[in-house]
Amino acid sequence: MAFKNPDTAILNEKELYIFDMDGTIYLGYNVFPFAIRFINNLRAAGKRVLFFTNNASHTSDFYVQKLSKLGFSPTREEIMTSGDVTIEFLRRHRDGKSVYLVGTDELVESFKDAGINMLTGDEEKADIVVTSFDTTMTYKKMDDACRLVRGGAEYLSTHPDFNCPTETGFIPDSGAIAAFVTASTGKTPTYFGKPYKETVEMISEATGVSVDKMCIFGDRLYTDIALGKKHGVTAVLVYSGETTPEDVEAATVAEKPDYAFPSLDEVDQVMFG
Repeated sequence: MAFKNPDTAILNEKELYIFDMDGTIYLGYNVFPFAIRFINNLRAAGKRVLFFTNNASHTSDFYVQKLSKLGFSPTREEIMTSGDVTIEFLRRHRDGKSVYLVGTDELVESFKDAGINMLTGDEEKADIVVTSFDTTMTYKKMDDACRLVRGGAEYLSTHPDFNCPTETGFIPDSGAIAAFVTASTGKTPTYFGKPYKETVEMISEATGVSVDKMCIFGDRLYTDIALGKKHGVTAVLVYSGETTPEDVEAATVAEKPDYAFPSLDEVDQVMFG
């Protein structure tokens, strides 16, 4: 049976609208023009927006610049990444612990700037290993991560996404890198980002908005939509990225969206005419 949307009036009742980025408002640097229109309409209606990406290969400051160039005009407070959530967890719950990070130079610098005790990977032991979406991956990085995890390091991952959508197709993401480490060591990481509770808690704390007043838009069932379904946030799927209608039909209750639309264009039409 084809998925049918329930009454869409509830979408207009929310206070905070959370947007995934890759596959939802753009692909790479190809912006979806209707996404800009929809977000502008939300702001004009007095609604709040937050851009959240599991892509931790870049920092929030990078996304401020990128989204500004694409026409979204965000403030720094309107952007959050899975890297931000991971850093906040380490600061609150693992303060002073030594960390080896498999990630881009940009992500490494953001960890250092936050005061995290960073290692190079050449050490014999580490308290914690964190892996992320690393477009500068080398075999040595993976070897060091696996060796340190086997040596007893706690294993964390910024986010579970297996693939990142781009203009030219999918590329391996953080979840694929974590799968490599797990296959080699037998250790499964603790994940952050979407769909995990630390993300919802950080969003609520940063914005002062309760989960029942939030709505999330995304293109991926097991991260964007699962975040909403697991934690009481209204979840809206768009088919402009990874997921197909057939995927929705086969989805479990925990990953089946509250609403599904071809793109944000149709959501804009439903909410604003």
